[in-house]
Amino acid sequence: VLQDCGADCAKFQKSELEYKFNKKALERPYTSKHSWGKTYGEHKRHLEFSHDQYRELKKYAEEIGIFFTASGMDEMAVEFLHELDVPFFKVGSGDTNNFPYLEKTAKKGRPMVISSGMQSMNTMHQVYQIVKPINPNFCFLQCTSAYPLQPEDVNLRVISAYQSAFPDIPIGYSGHETGIAISVAAVAMGAKVVERHVTLDKTWKGSDHQASLEPNELSDLVKAIRTVEKAMGSPVKQLLPCEMACNEKLGKSVVAKVTIPEGAVLTLDMLTVKVGEPKGFPPESIFDLVGQKVKKRVEEDETITEQAIENHVKKVKC
Repeated sequence: VLQDCGADCAKFQKSELEYKFNKKALERPYTSKHSWGKTYGEHKRHLEFSHDQYRELKKYAEEIGIFFTASGMDEMAVEFLHELDVPFFKVGSGDTNNFPYLEKTAKKGRPMVISSGMQSMNTMHQVYQIVKPINPNFCFLQCTSAYPLQPEDVNLRVISAYQSAFPDIPIGYSGHETGIAISVAAVAMGAKVVERHVTLDKTWKGSDHQASLEPNELSDLVKAIRTVEKAMGSPVKQLLPCEMACNEKLGKSVVAKVTIPEGAVLTLDMLTVKVGEPKGFPPESIFDLVGQKVKKRVEEDETITEQAIENHVKKVKC
């Protein structure tokens, strides 16, 4: 499904539960409507894929030609993912301020994608200072850890703040909002990586489904992102080849407002701007024409051409 939608990578979450949670957290009663067990530990054990299942998923991803990785939710999970030979490590927001974990993960030498939910800018500077000397191949994702995420809590402007603060690493966006508009906007702001949760059915049991995209939405998101990437284009503003037809048809020229006799020196009240045939001086030249002498009579409403101006030297645009 992900490959059909145009995604580049499928990412799961891998936990070694006894290393991610302490005993009391695993024994905590879990009575939520989303629960798959009486305790939080039972719930998580029910949902957690085994090592063999991960190996099977990795093999399948290779067969269909898509990258496969996971967020390593604790240090032992990272060890397993390293053994699995994933293309990059995802650091979930819950481990971004886990500095020993970051050091150990960075030392594995694989690229790292680091989410920043629940963190401060001060913490992100610390993360950068820890990871960068060990492993320069990492990026930060702006993220707000709420499911589903409300637009007013997204703070896309943090992407710009990260771009300024960390200009030598890519910046991306991890979104838990509904719909695709905000993720597309993140790309327009320069996000180089986009992560979204995906489900086959938003009505399924489980707290994340509501904040996930169904396949048709993921497909629409990927198409929209590819369109925006093309549309970002060049920062150079100039008349483009695709604009020539419009310019030929509707581009305006300097035209005689009154009949101008031969030898007259042009003043502004002799000139106006219209769509002219043939094309003459472009409107931005009108002030340059003032004070110049015409070497032949120009009829009222006639285009002012280069041939009509005495000693005209054509300016070369640089």
